Amino acid sequence: MRHLVIILGDQLTLDNPALLDFDPAQDHIVMAEVRQESTHVWSHRQRITLFLSAMRHFAECLRAQSFPLTYFALDDQAHPDLPAVWQAMVQQHRPLALKVCEPGDWRIWQQLQAVADQSATPLQVLQDTHFMCSIDQFKRWADHYGEKNTSLRMEFFYRSMRKKYQILMAGDAPEGGDWNYDQDNRQSLGKQGPQDLRPPPTFAPDAVTQAVMTLVNQTFHDHPGALDDFQWPVTREQALTLLAHFVAEKLARFGPYQDAMWQAEPYLWHSLLASALNLKLLNPREVIAAAEQAYRQGQAPLASVEGFIRQILGWREFIRGVYWLEMPALEKANYFNHQGALPAWFWTGQTGMHCLAQCIGQTLQHGYAHHIQRLMVLGLFATLAELSPQQVSDWFLAVYVDAVAWVELPNVAGMALFANGGRFTSKPYVASGAYIQRMSNYCQHCKYDPKQKTGAQACPFTTLYWAFLIKHEALFARNPRTSLMVKHVAKLSAAEKNEITTAARLRLQHIAQL
Repeated sequence: MRHLVIILGDQLTLDNPALLDFDPAQDHIVMAEVRQESTHVWSHRQRITLFLSAMRHFAECLRAQSFPLTYFALDDQAHPDLPAVWQAMVQQHRPLALKVCEPGDWRIWQQLQAVADQSATPLQVLQDTHFMCSIDQFKRWADHYGEKNTSLRMEFFYRSMRKKYQILMAGDAPEGGDWNYDQDNRQSLGKQGPQDLRPPPTFAPDAVTQAVMTLVNQTFHDHPGALDDFQWPVTREQALTLLAHFVAEKLARFGPYQDAMWQAEPYLWHSLLASALNLKLLNPREVIAAAEQAYRQGQAPLASVEGFIRQILGWREFIRGVYWLEMPALEKANYFNHQGALPAWFWTGQTGMHCLAQCIGQTLQHGYAHHIQRLMVLGLFATLAELSPQQVSDWFLAVYVDAVAWVELPNVAGMALFANGGRFTSKPYVASGAYIQRMSNYCQHCKYDPKQKTGAQACPFTTLYWAFLIKHEALFARNPRTSLMVKHVAKLSAAEKNEITTAARLRLQHIAQL
């Protein structure tokens, strides 16, 4: 055997660079389902089902094109983890080299290297051409940008990518004259709530997915979540259907309401494409091209299209670069030294804080919450409640269908929790319950009052927010983007500060009962 080609569970594309010079006469592919990949964090059953079903469908695609493939199914229980699979294949076939596309997880990369070293087999790790900015290219950008700046900023990386790929450009200038349209994309839904909202397409589980669902319910019966509403795309064809639906039905209104939240409406105008992108069922270039074409043809306004493209070309590419730049230190980062244990109700949604009950409830039901629910409800509470960044990051990795290490860890630890001290964010994302009240209707159904700082009816977000500002007043005062927040703290009397601090301490002492 010349090459043993390893295809990982989030590399489900025929464009995988490890397949480019594949020779069926002397190369062989291995894919594997192993229990450890679902248990190293306590994974949601929809997340497990999505990965296994998509992997099995892709294996069918490989076989249909006559690729020689060894596929280890979880049913076989042949090997406990991926290194055991690779070691067994190396021992059996003695390949001249192992070949793999860049993994999306530092842990997996280390495991691959260890197997290669132990077996004295060369390891060829090929650049992941799915992404529009390579790891090396991002490092060069970061080194150049860092010569004049203390922290990295996505906005400037995004502008360089727009120029490089000539996306939403009018010559050398951004389309419309501005690089982003955030000011147009922060609207709340108002009292009327979402109007003319069309449900996303659903994909009835075929025989492959049904078999996986049965397996997951039997093997991981004690894992969080349920499979009753499983409807994620598990093939490229389904992912393309979802993309077409988003562009035709939702893109135009995505922009203004991308930060809005509404009770019992988990999807609103969001694309739901992240899991398909992260499994590589879709290529970011085709997603961006579809959105830009909708603008050029007058089907969607510039603000919506730019806001969506910024998520793909800007934030997605940027966050991947940051992950590889910051690992492995990012896993242990804890700037505020937060040590709080994750409350048990993060796994049940049974809390009196209605916003959290809604966001966690839909997460357990669908394996999904949109970016503002994750950042400004779940992440916000975790920061204010001083929860351990490692426990919070593990929870996010476990419960969301689109969660893979390269995207989850920097978004949660770096952005939502400020655990790396602002390496690529300009400020901690903290707010009182007033923000949630403004951007949702959650507070209308809650027993807590976002306007009250202390007392039995005070919103825990508000109490903890003010206590957080008091505790970190000096830090916030030094930052131009947060200095206005702490000017309000200066107006509080010593007695008021003590009352807030005491109330916050009591809240955290009884966090399980919130």
